[in-house]
Amino acid sequence: MKYISILGSTGSIGTQTLEVVRENTDLKVIALTADKNIELLEKQIREFHPVLVSVSEDVLAKELRSRIKDVNTKVLSGMDGLIACATEKSVKLVVTAVVGMIGIRPTIEAIKAGKDIALANKETLVTAGHIIMPLIKEHNVRLLPVDSEHSAIFQALNGETMNRISKIILTASGGPFRGKKKKDLEAVTVEDALRHPNWSMGRKITIDSSTMVNKGLEVIEAKWLFHVDLDRIQVVIQPQSVIHSAVEFEDGGIVAQMGTPDMRLPIQYALFYPERRNLKGERLNLFQLGKLTFEEPDYETFRGLRLAFDASREGGSFPTVYNAANECAVAKFLNREINYLEITGLIDAAMKNHKKINHPTIQEILNIEKETYDFIRLITT
Repeated sequence: MKYISILGSTGSIGTQTLEVVRENTDLKVIALTADKNIELLEKQIREFHPVLVSVSEDVLAKELRSRIKDVNTKVLSGMDGLIACATEKSVKLVVTAVVGMIGIRPTIEAIKAGKDIALANKETLVTAGHIIMPLIKEHNVRLLPVDSEHSAIFQALNGETMNRISKIILTASGGPFRGKKKKDLEAVTVEDALRHPNWSMGRKITIDSSTMVNKGLEVIEAKWLFHVDLDRIQVVIQPQSVIHSAVEFEDGGIVAQMGTPDMRLPIQYALFYPERRNLKGERLNLFQLGKLTFEEPDYETFRGLRLAFDASREGGSFPTVYNAANECAVAKFLNREINYLEITGLIDAAMKNHKKINHPTIQEILNIEKETYDFIRLITT
């Protein structure tokens, strides 16, 4: 029996992780966390009977306790609750599926407690990769990527420890606006940006996919996960979302991972690595697919991707500014406070305003996040 904790159980990755749990009786959920969706969390508690759960606010925790007073599950709240769920003694693996920089501290504490990490929280490595990767090594735990692209690279590297990476090929669908130019995006609505052609994801990550900021975050993550220079990471548009990413080795051989666009596959691979198990669902039919196509990214129209490379090359605190500015800008766009093109414009402005810190601590990272939010609110008021 493998005991797991899921941070962010009511989100897209969290709910799909629980789908995998339903199909595998040797997985046991010990802890769950959610932000504010206590209705869904209550259903999850009643189905999976975790020992411990946590929500974002005390008032929600009080309401949830009242709702589940007939159930023997302890309810906590806030950062202390997140950390408790991440470090629960019996847990072997923690799925970090929360959205935002709130995931950094519980991930660090889970690593220190000797837990393996199934990583779906981009911000952890984007902003604190220089802290996380040494901790992984120090505490001898496994960091297992859940993002479909990073999982694909991880799978392609399996058994290749003696061979040198020449290039990481990070694929992208191109999102709903593939092939569009800047002038075509001036009147984009929230509804337009949320219509992803291939993947079913949460609202924030769907917007990030449309701007290609999501791919920019993945570039920064890949640098840390696979110990490669930025110059050896190539982004390729693969509109069918069939090749999830690939690795080119120094002899010119390319190993790619293919499959249907189903997030349960990389989730299940992380949960049971190195074992593969049967997964119910559609299989890739190459005859029906017919062809695969590839395109170069348009770094001018989708300048959020170019800014990610800029932030990563600058290093230090710049990836934190990139990430925080995007989070704030996307929230404003979803609230219809700014137009679509302002998302990347605000990221650019925040980066130009920032004074670099070379090796930021966790507290400095969190301070920079707040400063970036304050700056964007100031210039958009």
